[in-house]
Amino acid sequence: MEPEFWHKRWSTNQIGFHSSDVNPYLQRFWPQMGLAQGSRVLVPLCGKTLDLLWLAHQGHSVLGVELSEKAITDFFDEHQLKPSVSEEGAFKVFRAGDIEIRCGDFFALGSDDLVDCVALYDRAALIALPGRMRERYAAHLQAILPSCVGLLITLDYNQPEMPGPPFAVDDDEVRRLLGGNWQLEVLQEQDVLGESWKFLQAGVTRLDERVYRISSR
Repeated sequence: MEPEFWHKRWSTNQIGFHSSDVNPYLQRFWPQMGLAQGSRVLVPLCGKTLDLLWLAHQGHSVLGVELSEKAITDFFDEHQLKPSVSEEGAFKVFRAGDIEIRCGDFFALGSDDLVDCVALYDRAALIALPGRMRERYAAHLQAILPSCVGLLITLDYNQPEMPGPPFAVDDDEVRRLLGGNWQLEVLQEQDVLGESWKFLQAGVTRLDERVYRISSR
């Protein structure tokens, strides 16, 4: 998707992908990551997710990356946080407490930006991108964060039944994109179609949600 697509979504408040709750899979499975207090967690394409706050409350240092400045300012405003703001390379950087969000293009992120990151949480990044961009995202992510542990959450449905985003990413694709460098373990898989009115209204007949534990080989 081009940047203008996401800027328009945020400016017109078309953000059905945003959840008003902390992700239940994150709460259930994150303790299994075994991370020490203070561990730094990368959250790509983070929007204004409450998951950032939850991770910080677990004692982590959180690094979000988001294209939309509106999403970032909304996040800090809605949680009554007053961030410092600075320009660092290709990014405008917002910091408050243990949460840092970099505003800019994820693909401008380099390994030097992640030298202290040891974990990854991807709930809505991989599935937000069409096929070719998923290829690029997966390759770039593994290049800049070769060693990590974390969670990946995907959706799988019959793509012709509804245009993305979110896009369908099946297990075979996940393993093709990420399985070369990372170990992938499915922690949970379930049909969530009955809970997803948008997909039901579109006529989608199956909607499988998968949670993966990822770790370096």
